Amino acid sequence: MRQLVGLIFIFIFFGSNAQETILYCGKIVDTKSGKVLLNKSIVISEDKILRIEDGFTNSNSENATVIDLKNKTVLPGLIDMHVHIEGETNPNRYLEAYTLNEADVAFKAAEIAERTLMAGFTTVRDLGGSGVNVALRNAINKGTTTGPRIFTAEKSLATTGGHADPTNGRSKELMGDPGPKEGVVNSVEDAKKAVRQRYKNGADWIKITATGGVLSVAKSGKNPQFTEEEITAIVTTAKDYDMKVAAHAHGDEGMQRAIRAGVKTIEHGTLMSDATMELMKQKKSYLVPTITAGKYVSDKAKIPNYYPAIIVPKALEIGPKIQNMFGRAYKKGVGIAFGTDAGVFPHGENGKEFGYMVEAGMPAMDAILSATTTNAMLLDMEGKIGVLETGAFADIIAVNEDPTENIKTMENVVFVMKSGKVYKK
Repeated sequence: MRQLVGLIFIFIFFGSNAQETILYCGKIVDTKSGKVLLNKSIVISEDKILRIEDGFTNSNSENATVIDLKNKTVLPGLIDMHVHIEGETNPNRYLEAYTLNEADVAFKAAEIAERTLMAGFTTVRDLGGSGVNVALRNAINKGTTTGPRIFTAEKSLATTGGHADPTNGRSKELMGDPGPKEGVVNSVEDAKKAVRQRYKNGADWIKITATGGVLSVAKSGKNPQFTEEEITAIVTTAKDYDMKVAAHAHGDEGMQRAIRAGVKTIEHGTLMSDATMELMKQKKSYLVPTITAGKYVSDKAKIPNYYPAIIVPKALEIGPKIQNMFGRAYKKGVGIAFGTDAGVFPHGENGKEFGYMVEAGMPAMDAILSATTTNAMLLDMEGKIGVLETGAFADIIAVNEDPTENIKTMENVVFVMKSGKVYKK
């Protein structure tokens, strides 16, 4: 009996060590200190970072895998707080609601998820789809398919005729009268029920369309579309279910209503006034700028028939203004959370946002922190993602150059690891 106990002891303490992976890193972007560090080894066991050591260490394990990234710059996996993973821009996008089945959307979403991961985004927040986004999140978590860690809002909430009303642009025979189950809100009671339905459907966040939008088949891109009482009911109910609220908003009045009501992030923020920026600082709300999407839609609006005619003037007006607003907001001290609106432009090009942020006056390191530590905090994942430190998930990427010297290198991620598994090398 004593021999058996001894053998078990030896197995537990010596024979059950998981295989280690060691990354030799020429440079590391340390998002905790905001500095670039030289010559480090990251030791990984299973899905977590075991330790980080100075120099290029030798492993204690004979079965260790060593990956040489000595001529690369290594960063934590990136986090995009605004994607639409169920679809992608194309000239037939507005017909797809009538021609694609749910299975078609699911297969396309799976391909998009993999492409997003290969671009270095190991975590995303999906801000509105049909519900396939929930199933995709679950499939990725189970290892059934490949993609980033997903936090999803499931279906965005709108008012009748508002930016996320799923029946906009349909004939009267097909419009029907969607309500809270479909994500359409027209009263305080509707607001509460719509949030609870999202919770029932598996959402992690709530998203509302606080103003009109550019790509909806509706006239205005900036008018307020919820009463403040409705938004307050949404925020309060979401809090009961341990969820935060994101608000799509281009117009200033809709933004102010949303911020006063307690939403956590403002998406786009195109026509934001100085007074609204001060309100955001006071309420500790964060701006998710989506500059790439603004530039893309304004360019595509110049191509005949790329968008329905009702969308073109909105795209030409709103799109070009986001970058300038972002620069003003950053200089005023508004909290910035990295997000792109990928899907409005091709998925996988998310890294372009970094260049546009730097172009508008944000230092490269601050742009990187907005896509790592800031977003991890907003997702309640501090210390787990967005950092390279002991105990964090081994979500790790590498680029060819030091992004603090050339931010464009973020558009070409050459190494991707998520939860200790290498997906791109």
